[in-house]
Amino acid sequence: MEIPEPLIELERAAEQERGRLAGLSGDEYEAQQRAWRAAAARFQAAVTEHAATAGVDRHDLEMTVKKNVRHDG
Repeated sequence: MEIPEPLIELERAAEQERGRLAGLSGDEYEAQQRAWRAAAARFQAAVTEHAATAGVDRHDLEMTVKKNVRHDG
């Protein structure tokens, strides 16, 4: 399955935001968690849109992108 670069970039951004949660607590943690959720929501919306446009299974696309970002690069 061909993965559009913008989806990879959005997932990388979400993973970076998630990574910034480490070591935070209280208000800082809550603020960073909101940033992570917002980045993840942007990724999810883009996956849904691309899957519908390309006629591919949404779940397969999401898992392929996540595997690529988290394990391959």
